[in-house]
Amino acid sequence: MEIALLIISILLIIIVLLQSGKAEAAGQIIQGGNSDLFSNRKERGVELFISRFTFALGFAFFVLCLAISIWA
Repeated sequence: MEIALLIISILLIIIVLLQSGKAEAAGQIIQGGNSDLFSNRKERGVELFISRFTFALGFAFFVLCLAISIWA
């Protein structure tokens, strides 16, 4: 079970690093720039897949951590 947790955590790190730069727009808020950070923008295609895959990996990570802490 620990090996699965290790694999999921590595995949989660990689997939988060692949996501589009929403944090770049957050820096403009502090500097007073015009930002589209809070605008309604629909994710499509690969961006939607990466977002859903990140959610699934995060959920699996949470469940595995919970299971390991209960049964260990």
